[in-house]
Amino acid sequence: MIRIAGIDVGNDSVKVVVDGSQRPIIIPSIVSPGYDRHVLQEEDSPLKALDVRVYSPKLKRNNQRYFVGLLAMEDQDNSELEETDNKATSDQSLVVALTALAYAALSGQAYPTAGTGIEEVEYIIGTGLPVRSYVAFHQAFEERLTGEHEVTFLSTPELRGRTVRLQIRRTIVSVEGAAALFHLATNDTLQVRNEELHNGCIGICEIGALTTDFPVVKRMNIDNQFSTGEQFGLATYLDSIIRDVEDQFGYRFPSRTKLIGRIRNREFVIQRVGEGQADIRPIVDMYFSRAAQKLVDLIRKRWKKYPDIECFYVLGGGAAALKSYLIDAAGSMRLRFEENSEILNVQGYLKLAKNKAGQQPNPA
Repeated sequence: MIRIAGIDVGNDSVKVVVDGSQRPIIIPSIVSPGYDRHVLQEEDSPLKALDVRVYSPKLKRNNQRYFVGLLAMEDQDNSELEETDNKATSDQSLVVALTALAYAALSGQAYPTAGTGIEEVEYIIGTGLPVRSYVAFHQAFEERLTGEHEVTFLSTPELRGRTVRLQIRRTIVSVEGAAALFHLATNDTLQVRNEELHNGCIGICEIGALTTDFPVVKRMNIDNQFSTGEQFGLATYLDSIIRDVEDQFGYRFPSRTKLIGRIRNREFVIQRVGEGQADIRPIVDMYFSRAAQKLVDLIRKRWKKYPDIECFYVLGGGAAALKSYLIDAAGSMRLRFEENSEILNVQGYLKLAKNKAGQQPNPA
């Protein structure tokens, strides 16, 4: 049986939702070189220790071992995506994406205690790219994901020794932000549930880690002339916060993922060497206020260029982090926000994949 899934290959995290599942799987987009771990106590969840070997003919460095996501977060040799990276061609993005799809294939099953050979899973997947890279790279991204790949879980608790052969039969690539709007406008059976969004002219500001997209969607069609994107995102400001915290307090966050986790949980007090503590909230406020002001200025410019836009939605993981700052910066200009906006794209990708899969017979 072919599974249909949405996968958001984000620069900060990869999110997967499989048709029929209730909650998305979220894995930070961070990797480090894998090695034989000295395990004193097993982690209580496979997601906390994704230790994998990934085989794919699409990788430049094939059949390598990686620590992925939370396991890589604290590693001194970890790597996060930078502004010069392109998720459509990045090995790191592909490694995390394939790991997420393999984990999604096994999650919910009864875990055996040892490896049971190769388990094959077939997928049709929906995914997306930023506005500015979509035209040039959507075909390459589709070809990179489609095909056969293998992921072997090594020291991962409950999955140790299991190998998943991923047969990705088809990949449907859409535009980030527009997919989120499609999800908001339709129900689970792909029927219209919000006439205003489905039939209106809607502006979107989709804030990611490394890119911010401004698609304009009119009657569920993307406006080619007025849709645009910017090559910056929240990561620029997170990096500045990490640098300033280290300069002022001698405390270094090992990754953006670690910092954003603290901010999300509103844990602004850090422990200094010895028994001292420091509050990083003023540093976070300064950079997030600057980010919000820049974004609001860009939204205002887009709205002035295309006054037919009826409303502007601010979405993505960056929207959740910056919401209060954006509301302050916007003043009298009303912006719309959604709960759990960081997972709207992946839910839209799933619906678009279901829509496309339903239009043609499933491939053999």
